Amino acid sequence: MTTSAPHDVQALVETAATLAREAGALVHDGRPDTVQVHATKSSPVDVVTAMDLASEALLRRRLAELRPGDGILGEEQGYEPGTTGVTWVVDPIDGTVNYLYGLSSWSVSVAAVVGEHGAPLDVAPGPRTWTVLAGAVHAPVEGRTFLAGRGLGATRDGVPLRANDARPLDRCLVGTGFGYLVERRRAQAAVVAELLPLVRDIRRLGSAALDLCAVASGTLDLYYERGLQPWDLAAGALVAQEAGAVVTGLRGRPADQEMTVAGPRGAVEPLVAFLEAKGADTTA
Repeated sequence: MTTSAPHDVQALVETAATLAREAGALVHDGRPDTVQVHATKSSPVDVVTAMDLASEALLRRRLAELRPGDGILGEEQGYEPGTTGVTWVVDPIDGTVNYLYGLSSWSVSVAAVVGEHGAPLDVAPGPRTWTVLAGAVHAPVEGRTFLAGRGLGATRDGVPLRANDARPLDRCLVGTGFGYLVERRRAQAAVVAELLPLVRDIRRLGSAALDLCAVASGTLDLYYERGLQPWDLAAGALVAQEAGAVVTGLRGRPADQEMTVAGPRGAVEPLVAFLEAKGADTTA
């Protein structure tokens, strides 16, 4: 997809980094000894904490200061259209269950996207309608920041990233994640049970944004997951792509809620073929 608006990609990257780090500091420094569930969404295990809400409120407030007129799509408070053609897609805490339990694998994800031809978007953007220009994924506990700009490459704390070279599936470390509904989990477990004997091993980190960044940095060879929302995907997918990875869906479709697969070309294709054969994007 092409755009016509002359957006300053490097400036967008810098803004994304500022926002992700500020929200990350708020969430990390403000974490109580015991985190309480504020609400649930799709199921009792799909939780929201007060810090999810506070983080998104900060992101919205700071965007209004730094980028007045831009739109924003956030996990907790939905879509607010803008007038500039740029929409920010934010996940205030990606990996809320990890945050709830005091585990380190959670992040703040911030991405700047545009629609086709750069026109303002009347409806919330998504992977089939957007072009991601800039992304930041900040992991506060580990003190790491992954950044990417479209055509500018990807970095971790300023060091350029490159995904692993392709290797046979049986030598690939594969990341994945699971949904929140019982029937979806049952179907995903069946896929994992058949995949596990075919790969080196499987990891479940609990933050899709960090999984995609792990592909970019070579700490995972491959990653797949069904059910990712736009805010789960936007920034991390750009980091992976700018590090040389392929990010795709199944059956010739782009990565989206039905399925996201990431990894080096030559290694992604066998995993895609396996997932298509198992109907991993259609069951439950």
